[in-house]
Amino acid sequence: MLKTHYLKVNPIHPESNLITEGAGVIKKGGLVAFPTETVYGLGADGLDPDAVLKIFQVKGRPQGNPLILHVFSLDQARELVSSWPPAADVLARRFLPGPLTLILPRSRRIPELVTAGLPTVALRYPSNRIALALIEASGVPLAAPSANISGRPSPTLPQHVLADLDGKIDMILDGGPAEVGVESTILSLAEKRPLLLRP
Repeated sequence: MLKTHYLKVNPIHPESNLITEGAGVIKKGGLVAFPTETVYGLGADGLDPDAVLKIFQVKGRPQGNPLILHVFSLDQARELVSSWPPAADVLARRFLPGPLTLILPRSRRIPELVTAGLPTVALRYPSNRIALALIEASGVPLAAPSANISGRPSPTLPQHVLADLDGKIDMILDGGPAEVGVESTILSLAEKRPLLLRP
């Protein structure tokens, strides 16, 4: 059983030493729960299949269920796709960073475990400052579904994460309550017409 490190982080001005500590866990293939504006996510290096596998194991999540990759910039998002349609720019100007996930044709860099073997990848550019700082400091996109056991309510407080995952993950970054409290909208741009997959 792991010892889960619990760090309280300033949500407005995240302390760089605490972010660096969290990023160090990610770089070593560990799991870090962190706040986004929607719910708390369970983050791992989205380009490391072994780290991503731990997410599925800890959550009890079926591997046929693809994961969302979280990025800290649109430039980082563009590096993860094989094409970036004009509609993505329109949506990005209006809604990003924020609680919107875009599904786009994937780059070959992304492990198949992340996408469940699909030709597309789900990308999210959150607005939460702790999330953005952690992703940037980690130097990789973070695969991050909700930080809970599959089938349980999505966590909007760090205490929810602790109740579900204490002793199962390396670290929890406590940034206070999630602002939105429900998962992001998912919109697919992989076909000729945009398709709303989750409101």
